[in-house]
Amino acid sequence: MRKTLAILALVAATPLIGQGMQLPGQKDATRVTAGTYKTDPGHSLIGWEVNHFGFNDYFGIFGDVAGTLTIDPANPNAATVDVTIPVGKVTTASSGLTSHLLRAGKDGGKPDFFGPAPADARFVSTKVVATGTTAKITGNLTLNGVTKEVVLDAEFTGAGANPFNKKATVGFEADTTIKRSDFGINYALPMVSDEVELDISVAFEKQ
Repeated sequence: MRKTLAILALVAATPLIGQGMQLPGQKDATRVTAGTYKTDPGHSLIGWEVNHFGFNDYFGIFGDVAGTLTIDPANPNAATVDVTIPVGKVTTASSGLTSHLLRAGKDGGKPDFFGPAPADARFVSTKVVATGTTAKITGNLTLNGVTKEVVLDAEFTGAGANPFNKKATVGFEADTTIKRSDFGINYALPMVSDEVELDISVAFEKQ
């Protein structure tokens, strides 16, 4: 009986938990103010996905994304984005695969993937077409020494003040698909898919 009463009390109290509280970030574009923002590297990342042997998809992450966003809510199509991705910090669930991605080429030859000291990748926008809280962002992606145009499907996900450092923060998510062969990464094609899906999540803090 005592346990039953305790459960009933908890159920009754549940609606009161968090009452009046609000997440710092809200999907409210009126919270965005014009200016230049820098990434919060600890909370910005790019996930990648390839198909393995036709059996299943495999995932990995690039973290510590650095860069800037310049935006004016009154003219969103004039926004610019310039971000750098440290390829050498690639992370996967398999230590063996991570090592392979960063392994030097055999006998001084070309590495299978990125090699032991890969240059950072970089995306620089060239055009933004915004529609409400979404946008098509066209830009140049440089990866593995090759630059190709890509288009990101981006979405505004939230804005507000970071409760710890008090900085005005805006968040965006985006996705696109690239072909790794376009960037000279041809190892194990087609057993490991040429198409690589990119899932991007970035927080920008106002400077």
